Amino acid sequence: MAGGFGGPTDGEEFEAKITPIVVISCILAASGGLMFGYDIGISGGVTSMPEFLREFFPVVYKRQQIPGLESNYCKYDNQGLQLFTSSLYIAALIATFFASYTTRVFGRKMSMFIAGIFFIVGTILNAAAQNLIMLIVGRLLLGCGVGFANQAVPLFLSEVAPTRIRGALNLLFQLMCTIGILVANLINYGTAKIEGGYGWRISLGLAGIPSLLLTFGALIVTDTPNSLIQRGKLEEGKKVLKRIRGIDNVDPEFLEILEASRAAKEVQHPFRNLFKRRNRPQLIITIFLQFFQQFTGINSVNFYAPVLFQTLGFKHDASLYSSVITGGIMVLGAIVSIFLVDRAGRRVLLLEGGIQMFISHVIIAVILGWKLKDQSNDLDKGMGILVVVIICSFVGSFGWSWGPLCWLVASEIFPLEARSAGQSVTVCINMLFTFVIAQAFLSMLCHFRFGIFLFFAAWCLIMTVFVYFLLPETKGVPIEEMSDVVWRQHWFWKRYMDDSEDEPKEKGYA
Repeated sequence: MAGGFGGPTDGEEFEAKITPIVVISCILAASGGLMFGYDIGISGGVTSMPEFLREFFPVVYKRQQIPGLESNYCKYDNQGLQLFTSSLYIAALIATFFASYTTRVFGRKMSMFIAGIFFIVGTILNAAAQNLIMLIVGRLLLGCGVGFANQAVPLFLSEVAPTRIRGALNLLFQLMCTIGILVANLINYGTAKIEGGYGWRISLGLAGIPSLLLTFGALIVTDTPNSLIQRGKLEEGKKVLKRIRGIDNVDPEFLEILEASRAAKEVQHPFRNLFKRRNRPQLIITIFLQFFQQFTGINSVNFYAPVLFQTLGFKHDASLYSSVITGGIMVLGAIVSIFLVDRAGRRVLLLEGGIQMFISHVIIAVILGWKLKDQSNDLDKGMGILVVVIICSFVGSFGWSWGPLCWLVASEIFPLEARSAGQSVTVCINMLFTFVIAQAFLSMLCHFRFGIFLFFAAWCLIMTVFVYFLLPETKGVPIEEMSDVVWRQHWFWKRYMDDSEDEPKEKGYA
């Protein structure tokens, strides 16, 4: 049951085999995460390359050449430089609302294909950029791709996966994301050594590989049974359900999807439907999980890892090398999450991750407050290694908890009639606060100094308390049974499940 503070849950589990078509489809779809991760990881390395700074951000480049001109904490404080990183996420925020319509009306597969096209065009513009405007336009198009991919891929994975391994297959998206970050860090490490000043173009241009993978993957995979049935393609939906489950008797699951689809068709205004009383628990949980994820401080590391390590006194090569290490730790964290999510459950991983991140932030703040001053840096080699180890502890704990599970939980808790709109809100909130952190972090680092890590530590503590009291366990619950098995049995959220207190339900009113 989901009573108390979110104990174990149970629900009917439909018969299903783990078929090759499910595994292959999920891997191809999850390549959208590879592109997302590559975009996150590549920006930090590129913005630390002198040739890139000299061409597009000469003011920042000048600061690097004159020691003592700026505080150690303020070397990279530049709104234009932050806009290069953050513009992607404001575009993703806007695109997600168009992606919601496409995903609902034309299917998950079509949205993934559109995402791939945006990625390809954006990559070409970035790699060939001759001025800042061309560079930013390319980032905006990449952001549109992120908006469509993050809308469609988690839904695709949740709907295709059998219930007992839904968590693990859904987390392929996050695993691919972390692999993308690691690959980006490795590429930056290599291209930074290229003579001639064009290494940054190779870093940005190689994003074309995951872009093509997602585009062709979207052409190959079959749309989900849930999406096909919702769009009235009942026979095709049942046929696909038999293929992905590997059995002939799929009637129980088919009928449940059919009933969910019938309810979904009565909703003509999905976004307005999200605010109905019975959908408020899912909406509140989704909004706060995405907000909290960004205020763990993870993207300050993801976006600006080389910049951050240079601020701490590491040389250019050492900072990129340290970024590769943290990227590798994040991949390991995602693998741990895939192994544990359907065994330990979502809540245990989120609680443990929150506590570990809190401790890591506090330790880093103490070290920096002690050793790193505005105009002096007393970090010796041993202390520098300790900082990298603590950052790895932080990154690893995020990798198996708040990184993947915020996307997983949001993709599985909404009823079918609100699922596409709910995923849009998920992506929108995530991209909004990703934009805020990307645009503000270097300025916050300049003004808060080491206190920035105490700021993130406080949020880690708050989010851990939130999960303990308000997030129910969703492990092992069929996706179309969440309302009855999870929300109606939770100590707090059950009060919102009384249909008699909902708004009038005339057809079309939603």
